[in-house]
Amino acid sequence: MESTGRVSAAVIEHLERLALVNFGSREAVDRLEKAIAFADQLHAVDTDGVEPLESVLEDRCLYLRSDDVGEGSCAEELLQNSSHVVEEYFVAPPGNVSLPNVVNKIPSSTAE
Repeated sequence: MESTGRVSAAVIEHLERLALVNFGSREAVDRLEKAIAFADQLHAVDTDGVEPLESVLEDRCLYLRSDDVGEGSCAEELLQNSSHVVEEYFVAPPGNVSLPNVVNKIPSSTAE
C-alpha cells in the first residue's frame, strides 16, 4: 500500500488472485482501504514488554477430551452429497471470481 492510503492496482490484482475476490468497483476498493486503515490502528498499540499469548484462555487449565470415533468409513456416502467430485475430494466453487479468469491470469511480478 502506498503512503497515500490508497491500494495500488498491482496489490488489488494480487489480492484478487489470492482470495478469489473481485474488487471491480470503487465501492469494493474503498471498503478494502477502510479495512486496512482500521487494522493499521493496531500499530499504535504499545506492546513493549508484553509476552505473546498461546491461548486467550491461558489463565485456565485446558483439558483434552478423548478422541473416540463413533462412526466412520463413510467417505463414499458423504461424497454423494456433492455436485462435483474429483479424486475423492469435494470441489468447492471458486468464489465470486470466475475460474477461467483466474486460470488465464499470469501472476504479476510487480505486485507489492
